[in-house]
Amino acid sequence: MRITPQHMAVGVVYVIAVGFTLVLFFITGSALELAALTAAALAFLVPHHLVVRRALRGREQRGVPVALIVETAVTYGAIPVLYSLSPVLGYNWASSTQTILASAVLLRLRERVAIPLVALIGVLDLSMGLAVSGGNLPLAVYNLTTVVVTSGVTYGAVRLVVVSRQLAEARMELAEAAVLRERLRISRDLHDGLGSSLTAIALKGDLARRLVDGDPEAAKSELAELAAVARDAAQEVRQVARGYREMSLAQEVHRAVALLEASGVSCRTELADLTVPRPVDEALAWAVREGVTNVVRHSQATTCSISTLAHEGTVRLELVNDRARRGAGRGNGLTGLRERAAGLGGSVSAERTEGGGFLLAMEVPA
Repeated sequence: MRITPQHMAVGVVYVIAVGFTLVLFFITGSALELAALTAAALAFLVPHHLVVRRALRGREQRGVPVALIVETAVTYGAIPVLYSLSPVLGYNWASSTQTILASAVLLRLRERVAIPLVALIGVLDLSMGLAVSGGNLPLAVYNLTTVVVTSGVTYGAVRLVVVSRQLAEARMELAEAAVLRERLRISRDLHDGLGSSLTAIALKGDLARRLVDGDPEAAKSELAELAAVARDAAQEVRQVARGYREMSLAQEVHRAVALLEASGVSCRTELADLTVPRPVDEALAWAVREGVTNVVRHSQATTCSISTLAHEGTVRLELVNDRARRGAGRGNGLTGLRERAAGLGGSVSAERTEGGGFLLAMEVPA
């Protein structure tokens, strides 16, 4: 198993806790002291382990900190017992366990509660040091420094593990989100682009079939155009797979007029002389493609108009047909258009007109 920095951090936490406790066994002088210290150490280390384990899992600090309460009770409850057996053992127990207890307080409680309690532990440790050492200030300050530094190192090591795990989880979520966005992009582009091409192929195929007996030359012309549309569709699929598609409003309007005229729909265009960023131009082109595809597939229109208007920093595109079927204005295509427009700070509307027609409009900042 590879040793990671996280494993090393966890090791540091437990080495500190166990190490400070084990050192005390070297100053026991009798079997009674050894037995008392063993019982106290076990009663102290078990709840401390529970506190550290909970902190390592990154759980939100809620509820009554039972393990911390037990650890605190053992810390201060064992001091008079061990001190009565051996003053040296009692003082060293207090100094060592208060150091570990301070780290547990930082790990288990919120900062606004933990910091004052750690300060209180430091004051108690300093007071005990001065009392036991007969006013030896350097020794007492040394022990106080040990409390502060050791608890800080333990807290930092645990936080390192937790933050590293959270960072890894966040990276995984970002990777999954990127995959999902790519899937949605491919789905949207295939629907918006390939759907229009397949509609044109079906339309020209039907027209060629009707012309093949009466006007073979016209049928050949339609079949040639069908083949050209199929090649364009294959190219679009490759572009979708690569993640790059270049469209222009002028090109798409020209294509739309040809498709509408071939399907028997008269088309009128009124395009303003626009100079807009490429993302805006592409969004408008997508709106034309989706709108014209819906006219051919989902309407009984005889006329259609495509117009653009620039006004006060925005561009509005309108595509209107004169006869819509019921249910128009629904589907994934319009959802894709709304997503494209929203990405540019714009909007899309789709509604019936008073004469029974249908209006598709996109408005985006220029």
